[in-house]
Amino acid sequence: MCGEPRADHVGSRLTLAGWASRRRDHGGLVFVDLRDRTGITQLVINPERSPQAAGLAGEIRNEFVLQARGELVARAPETVNPRMPTGEVELAVDELRIVSRSTPLPFQLDEENVDETLRLRYRWLDLRREKLQRNLRLRAQMVGIIRRHMEEAGFLDIQTPILYKSTPEGARDFVVPSRLHKGRFFALPQSPQILKQLTMIAGFDRYYQIAICFRDEDLRADRVQELTQLDVEMSFPDREVLFLLMEEMFATIWRDCLGVGIETPWPRMTYDEADRRFGTDKPDTRFGLELEDATELTRGSGFGVFAGAEAVRYLRVPRVLSRAQLGALEEIAKERGAKGLAYLVRDDGGELRSPIAKFLSEDELSTLAPAAGETLLFAADEWELTSRVLGHLRLHVGRELGLIDDASFTFLWVTDFPMFEWDVEEERWAAKHHPFTRPTDDWRERFHEDPRRALANAYDIIVNGNELGGGSFRIHEPDLQARVFDLLALSEAQQRSQFGFLLDALAMGAPPHGGIALGIDRMTMVLAGEPNLRDVIAFPKNQAGVDPMSGAPTAITQDQLDELGLAVVVEEPPS
Repeated sequence: MCGEPRADHVGSRLTLAGWASRRRDHGGLVFVDLRDRTGITQLVINPERSPQAAGLAGEIRNEFVLQARGELVARAPETVNPRMPTGEVELAVDELRIVSRSTPLPFQLDEENVDETLRLRYRWLDLRREKLQRNLRLRAQMVGIIRRHMEEAGFLDIQTPILYKSTPEGARDFVVPSRLHKGRFFALPQSPQILKQLTMIAGFDRYYQIAICFRDEDLRADRVQELTQLDVEMSFPDREVLFLLMEEMFATIWRDCLGVGIETPWPRMTYDEADRRFGTDKPDTRFGLELEDATELTRGSGFGVFAGAEAVRYLRVPRVLSRAQLGALEEIAKERGAKGLAYLVRDDGGELRSPIAKFLSEDELSTLAPAAGETLLFAADEWELTSRVLGHLRLHVGRELGLIDDASFTFLWVTDFPMFEWDVEEERWAAKHHPFTRPTDDWRERFHEDPRRALANAYDIIVNGNELGGGSFRIHEPDLQARVFDLLALSEAQQRSQFGFLLDALAMGAPPHGGIALGIDRMTMVLAGEPNLRDVIAFPKNQAGVDPMSGAPTAITQDQLDELGLAVVVEEPPS
């Protein structure tokens, strides 16, 4: 392979094949960097040594596929390239063959800031770039470690169907029409959730799968419609065993892939604590800047916005922020739903600057006590909105002020999630995670009495503010599952229609079970230090859910529609 020749191989006769990465003509001598997925070796084409090779050398262009035979020789000391693993040697070419030619390229592989749509249109070319080659090798290495780790722990790789039943699990389903049963549809699985529960009921006490999942939802930099996850389930689950299994797996991945040691066991934090301290259920704990609460202090405040708010919370920023910086932060806060952004600034000389200071009492100001060189940023509204606003501002300020060490990794378990959340549009309770999540022991018999406060035996893995996975213990008693369905306003008919087979299975000797699912794409993204999920997936869709390379999704023929019993309704453009 092109990345393998070393000084120890000098004198060997080798055959190398790959892509012409770069060609340089030095007045007779031609040098070609020959590249494959393992690296680059320099070819030296000398007309005195091989007139045949020299005759072809002038035709070579970038990305031609070449095969070269010759002798591996040591480079002259002054031409050694210490930045390349093969930099001490080169191949003196005796025979050269142009295996395949390339048309003019839409972009060069070393070109920066290429439009993403162009990159995706020519993805086969984009994937030749060193960064994407590294990312996909890293992903493959990680998946190999995962498989070995799970199998050594006694987990069995069991494949579940891709064509399955549509069940409500949070996102929209991708549906597939059935030709044999016109008017009926399969759904692509959002996750193998019910199926992995059935493997437990079937007696396979330790299951895992690298599963492909499909969710018809809007895309973001860290979200795609077709995702890959490590799916794990175990019978008679012990949370400490599961947590240790995951911690050891991540430690092995980070050690073997990055050479980075990870301390275990990881810290743990409840959902309520994460929300209170960081304004999010996936806190980035690489830096401080925690949220503080001034609700009780400002109950009788002369500043009406504070006095009438459900919650008053703030960030203590260790900088004197200018008016322009404060204005920019206010716009960010408004994007998250805030009506404005109050602040107190005490400059380096100790002078307090703020339009709200005159409304605050001496007790309020002395208790808040902004120190010289500090800015306090306030959100006053419903608790949930203050979390959303200040949690986002915390991350923004942390990045802008350089408070985050990009080379570090902080791992964290977040536990005890709410079991339910109120669906404003449908005016009913919805499952926070999914409807099969088990309540904690304290809430098992009374979750229906106070659904807003009921807690689930659910947990997430957080790394540097990224949710890399989540799981829960499941409900294995049919009566408890039916009670949860009742709270979610599913009629008995709906329960039978959507989940009848699961309820039947739970009634036939179901063991306690639970597990976790980890996003392979997002894990690779964090491991590779990539801000965009599409750069760790071989053939992704763009942000509109379209594949610029193939043009998918595309129309199908009328014959196909007729065979499936479908008709396409085209919306008329607005007049």
